[in-house]
Amino acid sequence: MLASASLGAVWSSCSPDFGPKGILDRFDQIRPKVMFATDEYFYNGTAIDCLETAAEVARQLKTLEALIIVPNLDRNLSLNALPNAILYSDILEEKAQLEYTALPFSHPLYIMYSSGTTGVPKCIIHGVGGTLIQHQKEHLLHCNIKPGDTVFYFTTTGWMMWNWIVSTLASGSKLILFDGSPFYPDPGVLWRIAEHERLTLFGTSAKYLSALEKSGYKPKEQVSLKHLKSLLSTGSPLAPSSYDFVYKNVKTDLQLSSIAGGTELISCFAVGNPILPVYRGEIQCRGLGMKMEIFDEDGNSVHKQKGELVCTAPFPSMPISFWNDPDDIKYQAAYFERFPNVWCHGDYAELTDRQGVIIYGRSDAILNPGGVRIGTAEIYRIVEQFEEVIEAIAIGQEWDGDVRVILFVKLKNDVSLDNKLEQRLKDAIKKQASPRHVPTKIIEVPDIPRTRSGKIVEIAVRDIVHGHKPMNTDSLANPEALDHFKNCSELS
Repeated sequence: MLASASLGAVWSSCSPDFGPKGILDRFDQIRPKVMFATDEYFYNGTAIDCLETAAEVARQLKTLEALIIVPNLDRNLSLNALPNAILYSDILEEKAQLEYTALPFSHPLYIMYSSGTTGVPKCIIHGVGGTLIQHQKEHLLHCNIKPGDTVFYFTTTGWMMWNWIVSTLASGSKLILFDGSPFYPDPGVLWRIAEHERLTLFGTSAKYLSALEKSGYKPKEQVSLKHLKSLLSTGSPLAPSSYDFVYKNVKTDLQLSSIAGGTELISCFAVGNPILPVYRGEIQCRGLGMKMEIFDEDGNSVHKQKGELVCTAPFPSMPISFWNDPDDIKYQAAYFERFPNVWCHGDYAELTDRQGVIIYGRSDAILNPGGVRIGTAEIYRIVEQFEEVIEAIAIGQEWDGDVRVILFVKLKNDVSLDNKLEQRLKDAIKKQASPRHVPTKIIEVPDIPRTRSGKIVEIAVRDIVHGHKPMNTDSLANPEALDHFKNCSELS
């Protein structure tokens, strides 16, 4: 990636666990000339072969001039079945003087992709200057990364956090990468790395912290984290209970930064601040230089009130454009259709009286029973406190001229959803949120669908429940999980 940037080439990546269609949905749009592919990746101790996928993708990409194979294991590889294939080691044998190509500030650097859960993924182009300035601001000022620090973020190469962490090298930090499951061979694997490598920043997802808590593993009892200064969480809203878990069982003197942004800005709207206190359930502040506001339905800026997360002034890492969108028609429709000349991000959020930020979920997944708008995260943060619940997903189902809330729960193997547990869940939601938040139905499912970057997909489940076919299941890590929701449209 860095070598491509030095030449002025444009870089785009997918996670190795994407299937051929998922890769082609992305790469066939951008028509690459060179593709790097690994021969296999690891998960739960198992090596997953990627060569067949690489061969199929290479055969269908008509613009491809070279396929470069990067072996993950020391083994003899046959490249006969791979079109225009070259071993990475053969390239390294060619000695060349490193030169940097000087290019304009807004020269394309990365092509990122929308989730693709509602159709073919949008190809989002980010520029060199805006991306680096934005990342440097967040790393140096919001994360307090200093020369000599050691940084880790658990991410795949298909998530924007990969691009984000690579930029920490510009701060003079060391970068630690990890291949595999964060719970294999046991829940302590990442924390032993944190101790051994003397991590100063540990980045992960809200889902990981919730799963770690339910595993019973307590990092501070097993490893020394004396060098750790910051713990970052993103991907979904961090529940207040996870704040408690981190400060009780990871480290007491730590900057816990829940951060929120997106692929569209390859950075954050709401982020941490090393000189401010951390309040449970809140992101510390808005990003410097980001004129982030909360709008009500009429486009008025509001405080201490839920509404649409918007940005009312340009920021450095706005996309240059979308690929194959010469008149910016798709770009304008994606962000500026709701409020003229105002970036509407698609998150339902609130600014607190401390100028902190609370994210309640995606706007397009908002529940609306009786005309009251409810963020799904408001329900998740209550339900996922239950030891019996591994994960949950809530949707609004059209019913008798209104909308009713349906909650699906994935439970631990030794637990089943009985009347007693269902009532406890409803009582907790009513007490900690409101009667409007209480689901009409709670249904147990064996799995919950999510994207390859780990985000649950409420819209796909909502479509299935209403008898509609989701537009693109190739973007999902576990599309078979949707089958569990197919008969729910007949619920009485």
